[in-house]
Amino acid sequence: MYAKLKTLQLQYQGFTKTPFLWHGKGVFGLEQYEHVLTKSHSFNTTITEKLPLGKLAERFVFFELKKQKAIRLLLENIQIQREKITLGELDCIFQDKNQVIHLEIVYKFYLYNSSIGNSEIAHWIGPNKKDTLLDKLKKLKQKQFPLIAEKECIESLQKQKISTKNIQQRVYFKAQLFLPLGTEKKTYQHINNKCISGFYCNAKALHSFDTYKFYIPAKLNWFVTPHTQVSWLDFYSFNKQIENLHSQKKSPLCWVKKRNGELLKLFVVWW
Repeated sequence: MYAKLKTLQLQYQGFTKTPFLWHGKGVFGLEQYEHVLTKSHSFNTTITEKLPLGKLAERFVFFELKKQKAIRLLLENIQIQREKITLGELDCIFQDKNQVIHLEIVYKFYLYNSSIGNSEIAHWIGPNKKDTLLDKLKKLKQKQFPLIAEKECIESLQKQKISTKNIQQRVYFKAQLFLPLGTEKKTYQHINNKCISGFYCNAKALHSFDTYKFYIPAKLNWFVTPHTQVSWLDFYSFNKQIENLHSQKKSPLCWVKKRNGELLKLFVVWW
C-alpha cells in the first residue's frame, strides 16, 4: 500500500510540474484555464480502480479544483446521450466565484515529425502514430465544445440547475513534447517550448548508447520525473524489451542514465 501511495504521489508531482501546452488563447481560439495551482504537493485522495493515463490526469485536476476555496466543482464526467446513443462527455463543470466553466482536460505526449503534415502544428504526432495534436485541437473545437449547445446537453444540465447561457469553455491542456535525436535547438511557434521534455529515436540509433543504463516505466509513470531509485537495465536487456514492444507496434517512453549520472527521457519508436 505504501509503495502504491508513493508511486501515486510521484505521478501527481510529475503532473503538476508539466507545463501547459500554451498560454491564454491558442490555435482555434482555445483558451487555457491556468488558475489551478495548489500550494501543497501532497495528493491525499485514494484511488482504488485502475485508470488509464488520461483519466488519472482528470482525477488530478479534480483534486486541484476541490482545493481552491473560490471554486465549487459541480459535475464530473457528464455523459450526454440522445436516445441511448452517447453524443459525448463533458469532463467537468465548476463555478469559479460567479462564473460557471466547462473544462476539458487533456494530457498528451507528442513527437515532432516534420515529414507528417504541412504545418508546424501538424508535425506533432503521438508516439505510435495513432493521433496528432492537430486532430485533438480540431476535436475540441468542432466536437467537444459545441456539445454544450446541444438540446440534450442543455436539458441534462438544467436538471442539475445549471444554465448554459453564460457558461465559459476552457481547456486544461498539458503535454510533454519530444524532438528527433540530434535536433538543433530552435523555437517552436504555437506551443510552449518549456513542454519539450526529451527526444526520440528508432532502435538502430540506440547503439550509440550501449554504455548507458535504461528503464522502461509503466504507462502511468510516464508522468514521473526520472529518478535513480529504479531497477536499471543494461543495454542488452533493454534492447530485448524494446524488440518485444516494437513487435507489438508500441513505442515506449524510456529513462536513460548516462555514465556521468545525467538522466534523460526518450521514446524509442517502432516506426
